[in-house]
Parts: sequence; C-alpha cells; structure tokens
Amino acid sequence: MVALDGAVDDGSVFPVPDPRSSTVPANLQRLTGITVWDGDVEVGPATLSWDGDRIVEVAPTAPVQSELSIIPGLIDTHVHLDSAAVPGAGDWMTWPLVTPVSERSLHVVAHARRAAAMGVTTLRDLSGSEPQLSAARAFDAGLIPGPRLLVHGAVGMTAGHGDLFTPPHYPHRGPVADSPDECRKLVRQWAREGADGIKIFTSGGVLSIGDKVGWRNQTREEIAATIDEAHALGMLVAAHAHSSEGVDIALEMGVDSIEHGTGILPRHWDVLLERNIPVAPTLLINDAIAERRIPVSDEAAEKGRAVVAERDENFVGAAAAGIRFVLGTDANGVFVAFGDQLEELRLMKRAFSWSSERTLRAGTSDAADAIRLTTKVGRLAPGLGADFVVVRGKPWRDIDDLTAENIVAVVARGRLVAGALPS
Repeated sequence: MVALDGAVDDGSVFPVPDPRSSTVPANLQRLTGITVWDGDVEVGPATLSWDGDRIVEVAPTAPVQSELSIIPGLIDTHVHLDSAAVPGAGDWMTWPLVTPVSERSLHVVAHARRAAAMGVTTLRDLSGSEPQLSAARAFDAGLIPGPRLLVHGAVGMTAGHGDLFTPPHYPHRGPVADSPDECRKLVRQWAREGADGIKIFTSGGVLSIGDKVGWRNQTREEIAATIDEAHALGMLVAAHAHSSEGVDIALEMGVDSIEHGTGILPRHWDVLLERNIPVAPTLLINDAIAERRIPVSDEAAEKGRAVVAERDENFVGAAAAGIRFVLGTDANGVFVAFGDQLEELRLMKRAFSWSSERTLRAGTSDAADAIRLTTKVGRLAPGLGADFVVVRGKPWRDIDDLTAENIVAVVARGRLVAGALPS
C-alpha cells in the first residue's frame, strides 16, 4: 500500500513547495489492472499513469484488481464553503458575519478537503468572496493538498435574495448593485479579485430572511448589464432561479446555467435544449428543509415544501425531455454535508429515471463541460488533470456502489488526499 499524503484530519504536515522553484517535483506513478470508467464509457482493465497533475496514459491491460474500479473525480457545480467546519460554532447565518476572514478561510479549506476525501475533486462556490478566493489560491499553489475550487462572485440587489442573509440593521454587508452601472462595476471588481464567474438572482429564495420565492430580483436592464460585462471578461454567469418567471428572465438574458430551476416548465424546454444549458437541481437540500431534517424557521420550511411540490411536478417532464441536469448540491456543510454529493447522485437517478451511467456522467464529464473544464477534469485521458477515485464496485453499472465505505483512495491534482492507493 502507498502511504497517505496529507489525508484529511490525520495531522500530517503537508509538504510546501520550494518558493525558488516554479514546479513541484513529481514522479511517474501508475495503477495497473483496475477497471477504468473514463467519464463516458467503460474502458475495462487498464494501466492509469500520471505525473504530477497530468494523466500520462490510460492503456488496456490484463485485470489484476477485479473488485476495484477507477472513475474520474466528482464535480459539484454549486456549493457554499463559507460556514463553520466544526460543530457548535454558532448559528450558520451569523457565524460568517462575526468571524474574521483569515479564520473563515481555514474553515473553507476544511470543508473543501472533506469533500475531496469523499471523491469530490472539483467544487464551484456560488457567492464566494475573500475566504474562498484565498483558499482557491492556496490549493492552486500546492500549499495544501486539496480539490480544485472555482469561485463566483454575487451580483444582486439591495433586499434581494443574496442580501437577505444579513440582518437588516447589521452594518457590515456584502456588496450589492442597484443600477446597470453599479452592476458593471461590481462585475469588474469581482474580476479584479480573481473570481472565475458571476452569480445572479432572478427570483427570491428559501433560506433568506423575509424573502419570497416569487420576488423579482433586479431589473432586466441590471441583469443584462451584469451578463454583458461578465461575458466580455470571459466569465460564466450562473442564475439562481426558483420561479417560472425567474427562469424566463434568465433564459431571455442569456445566462450560462440555471441553479435550482424549480419553475422550469415545458415552455422553457426548447431553449434549454437548443442552448444545452445545464441545470443544478439541488434536490437534497430542499428535501431536508421541507421535511425539517435540520433546524429551520417556519418560514423556510413552508417555502421549502412549496418548492419541493412544484419541483417534483416540473422535473419529471423536464428530465424526460432531456434537460441537462448536472450535479449541484448547494452544500454548505450544515444543511448538506460535504460528502452528501454521493446521495445527491442517487436522488438524481431516482428523480430523473436515469441509468447509473447517465447519473455518473452528470457528476463527472458533463459537470466538467458545464463549467468549462472539459480540457482539465471530468474524464480520464492523457493530458487531463490527475483527479480520480479508486472505489470498490462499478458505480457506472450500479450507482449504489458509490458510497463512503467503498472509497479506497482519492487523488486530486495528482496527489493522494484520502485513503491509500492499492499496490
């Protein structure tokens, strides 16, 4: 067995790259005779070789480890990492308001590494800021072994969904934009800070205080300015949209993805299919809120129940029509744990009547394509990044094989982050 390099919670001292060197030395490593599913199809028993964060070869070979398989690392296209990563740290909504940014960034790292230990090697934080951006830079620099982290900055209005997580009289608030010019400026500020994309809101939400799901958020002129500026700077735009009107606006304005998508109706299908727009359905979190599996307000539980009822009615037809649902959980470590992505995939399989292989694509290759990482992750092929999971079973044949107990090892960016590689 190969010794664990920087496993989660094992107290290891992580190797720090020499600042005088532009690269971290890496040696060719390989796994031989294990069945590979490459993100699209089953390759069969193969040798997987990698050198640092680069796959060198995926070549057929004789079987050696028949009970094991290798799949690409999972990709969650919708998470929120800025919450306490330890129990008893306080209310999830106020904790980020009273905790220093430098401390919060450490909790972001802890959440991200927990996700990686469960096979989620790429995360996209929607509504990130300095703590997430700091953590992403640390991962990119190789200071800490961990997943890839993309960060989208939020552009929303005063009293909109994104603003209503902060109590009304609390003076320290995230930025908002209340005119087309303010929207353009805020997009530029996020670009200057290094954000990968932008998140907008075209409806209200479930957990925001005093909010209504059906509320309009920003005018069409404001949203158009945000999207135009983001696209001019090469940034994807993800749209939070629960209501049917919110989906109307998002599609009319030209967003790159729909988040939640509760109000998707048959009138939206043609545009969604024509543009191949991905939708992150966030099933588990809304079920948990509606059923009060977690402590939530009466207001949130009522909104959650309404969202689930509407979603269940709309999603069956949308899935049958071929709408492009991809893995996106809304995980924040409180309502949905980092690692619950495995359960989200099972929920997607049942909700959409998918095969296990179609389900696994939604969490790997298709999720990568949805966030423009096609040439980096989501598949196992020479030249792509070395993100993969060694698992007992064949999850593309039976998604129930993909459990925490069955994960043998996780490699992210070519480095072992959980478990132990089979010899």
